[in-house]
Amino acid sequence: MGSLNDIGVAAGINILSAVGFLLVFAVVRIQPINDRVYFPKWYLKGTRSSPRHIGNVLSKFVNADVSTYLRFLNWMPAALKMPEPELIEHAGLDSAVYVRIYLLGLKIFVPITVLAFAVLVPVNWTSATLGDDEEGLSYDQIDKLSISNLGPGSKRFWVHIGMAYVFTFWTFYVLYHEYKVITTMRLHFLANQNRRPDQFTVLVRNIPVDPDETVGEHVEHFFAVNHREHYLSHQVAYNANALASLVKKKKGLQNWLVYYENQHAKNPEKELTIKTGLWGLWGEKVDALQHYKTTIEELCKQEDEERQKVISDPKAIMPAAFVSFNSQWGAAVCAQTQQTSNPTVWLTEWAPEPRDVYWPNLAIPFVELSIRRLIMAVALFFLTFFFMVPIALVQSVANLDDIERVLPFLKPIIERNGPRSVIQGFLPGIALKIFLIFLPTILMAMSKIEGHVSLSGLERKTASKYFLFIFVNVFLGSVVAGTAFQQLNSFIHQSTNKIPETIGESIPMKATFFITYIMVDGWAGIAAEVLRLKPLIMFHIKNTFLVRTEQDREQAMDPGSLEFGSTEPRIQLYFLLGLVYAVVTPIILPFIIVFFGLAYLVFRHQIINVYNQQYESGAQFWPDVHGRIVTALVISQILLIGLLSTQEADQSTVALLPLPVLTIWFHYVCKGRFEPAYIKFPLQEAMVKDTLQRANDPMLNLREYLKDAYVHPVFRSGDIYELLAMDEEENPHLVATKRRSRMTTPVDSKFSSSSGTNEGEFSRPRPS
Repeated sequence: MGSLNDIGVAAGINILSAVGFLLVFAVVRIQPINDRVYFPKWYLKGTRSSPRHIGNVLSKFVNADVSTYLRFLNWMPAALKMPEPELIEHAGLDSAVYVRIYLLGLKIFVPITVLAFAVLVPVNWTSATLGDDEEGLSYDQIDKLSISNLGPGSKRFWVHIGMAYVFTFWTFYVLYHEYKVITTMRLHFLANQNRRPDQFTVLVRNIPVDPDETVGEHVEHFFAVNHREHYLSHQVAYNANALASLVKKKKGLQNWLVYYENQHAKNPEKELTIKTGLWGLWGEKVDALQHYKTTIEELCKQEDEERQKVISDPKAIMPAAFVSFNSQWGAAVCAQTQQTSNPTVWLTEWAPEPRDVYWPNLAIPFVELSIRRLIMAVALFFLTFFFMVPIALVQSVANLDDIERVLPFLKPIIERNGPRSVIQGFLPGIALKIFLIFLPTILMAMSKIEGHVSLSGLERKTASKYFLFIFVNVFLGSVVAGTAFQQLNSFIHQSTNKIPETIGESIPMKATFFITYIMVDGWAGIAAEVLRLKPLIMFHIKNTFLVRTEQDREQAMDPGSLEFGSTEPRIQLYFLLGLVYAVVTPIILPFIIVFFGLAYLVFRHQIINVYNQQYESGAQFWPDVHGRIVTALVISQILLIGLLSTQEADQSTVALLPLPVLTIWFHYVCKGRFEPAYIKFPLQEAMVKDTLQRANDPMLNLREYLKDAYVHPVFRSGDIYELLAMDEEENPHLVATKRRSRMTTPVDSKFSSSSGTNEGEFSRPRPS
């Protein structure tokens, strides 16, 4: 168990690290050479240009204005100055709502902390039940501030029960109010949003096979008949993954060609050679420039062949299409209704915005999705289970006293004062953070395998997996593994019926480990985020070796994005820890408040100046955020019930039973009241927007506006697009069909289109 000295050492290390990161950032951000690293969003918006250099060459790299160093902390008030409506216009609703998660943490935990320190901490401290080493259990001064310091059957448990109700109802109030505010913000954002292709477009999947028509003809026939007043156009989905892979490979080779061309321009006399083997480490030595030029030419030929193959091969057309309508009302009706009596075909949903489409997954047959998701669910179970091993190793480092007891031959090494405090107070948190570095990448890959077709959907599914993983491994794993190891001596030498009581008393003691983790991840980690060390290094590498023009320099920028799939579950861990330990060990709460305050400041700055979101979902993730906080609240209540059940407080435990029921009821109230706004678009709102659009822009040509919005990126070049659009332009007034009449066929074809239309009709007038 970590002592106050260990926590003090950890706090000192992490405070110095955080302050160091912030000071370094404050200095490097004002250097002209780093301007594109720390203000890329303004460059992408076209409102900022490279700083002008007056004077000597040194001014190109170093800011010589002394006054700017005196104002090096002005980025902090600047990050808070931008009003929220302006922030939404500048960065989007997703970004504005994301930073409100940190603000929500402050709204919940600041009042809870004040009450906990005013009521619970004095009650715990004055109980004086714990000794220095009572009955073989390990205690320290921090434990005496927790509920563990109350003796079995103590009447003081009623104070904790009362505060549990107060904390729960306060959390209800804040969550309900925030859900209401964000829902209003979403509806207002959608109502005032500029025209976007996804407002008029529906994604149709599992299009049934028709023996007489291609997928494109079948789609056009079906929607022209069943949505005749509103259907406008469509774009079928192609399996262009191989082509996209060639394009990506060519781009990488072009970067190397630019690099060697720059090297040749600097020193024309020097011979530039590379080896053709793996990673350029072995193989035949050849001229670098000629090698890359030849390889790129060959790739261009392969790319053209593959592009033509995709366009001409019927097997490359997937049973999915983006269908556009001439009104938002028509798109809303189609997206939110069942199209045929067979609920497994002609499946419709709102199309993601074009930036949000994850094109590779459109090539996955719909029938594979259930199998893929089952396999990934099993894989997630085993990944979560096997990750318990490193968690147990981290917890063993967190309890050096217990290692010393079990393995006494290590005592001379462990007893050294300097290394001991560093190892026990700092190393467990940093070790756990290192173990979690590659986890978001693995979980994102699993979400992609599941077949989700939007980047926002991938982020949300990854966040759900990550939250489950953090709850099972980081929280439960740390508590269970750490407790079992920490109290191993007691477990061995006491009767079996005492083990649950020992676990119940030991759970609050894991607060010290989580305090060290909060300081490493939530203090130093957040401060390191604003420094952007990796993008800083990569920009200067690219700027040195690849950049020749201003366009090259712009491409070298890496503004990044919020990465909701990995950052939001980390925030949820802090909500979970705060809600679980608010009643049990309130000393953890100030550390959590510091995290939420610092993170709010840093991420607001990053959203204003750095991040460039890949998509805009209109805060569609908020129901997930709300649901996970409610889940954390239920978990905290169940754990408190379990803890009190080991303390001979049967009546007290019964008094807590209504809390989980009330919390679940609250969740369903919020779900019924607010969640529909995140799933469906009201037809009334759609009609209002259509009316305003016709009044404001009566001459708008929607067909022209939407024609290439959902064309695969690898096809977005003039001649290729014309080939894709040619059939639609040939006959703008009739819906032709090659389907043979089956009016005299005695038995229905097994390839029936399930369109619900008269099979004998050959054509229909196309809506204007």
